[in-house]
Amino acid sequence: MTGDKIDISVTVNGRRYRRAVEPRRLLADFLRYDLRLTGTHVGCAHGVCGACTVSIDGRTARSCLTFAVQVDGAALETVEGLAPDEELSAIQAAFHRNHALQCGFCTPGFLMAARQLLAETLTPTEEEVRTALSGNLCRCTGYVNIVRAVMSAAEELRAEGEARHV
Repeated sequence: MTGDKIDISVTVNGRRYRRAVEPRRLLADFLRYDLRLTGTHVGCAHGVCGACTVSIDGRTARSCLTFAVQVDGAALETVEGLAPDEELSAIQAAFHRNHALQCGFCTPGFLMAARQLLAETLTPTEEEVRTALSGNLCRCTGYVNIVRAVMSAAEELRAEGEARHV
């Protein structure tokens, strides 16, 4: 502990970070302002919209409801981690191909939720996709293209034998 701050160590998108943070610092703010990973968006700040969705130790979570000190020692992935080689991941490419975004504000959360689903199954039904994405809100689209994109990514990954990252 450093003064009023607590020392934490996290791995984000494969890179290790050590920082001193205030106990009340939200994970979303830590990612955006301390680590400059601005792909994680804060929409509602109440855990309702899903724009701030990240992966913590392989499970999706709302970074606007999580304190940075809670993830000490954890492995996190943000939307920036989906394309580490600057090549779109299968899910990102499918969103692009299927016009599954408009303003793009909610897209990082949808991508992270879809990634979680496709990490669990490459044969989701449309109902399973809709359920997996039900915690994310979009004010611009009718969700049809988003669901289509996830189904398309699953099909592509199955065809490639899961060789490409989600």
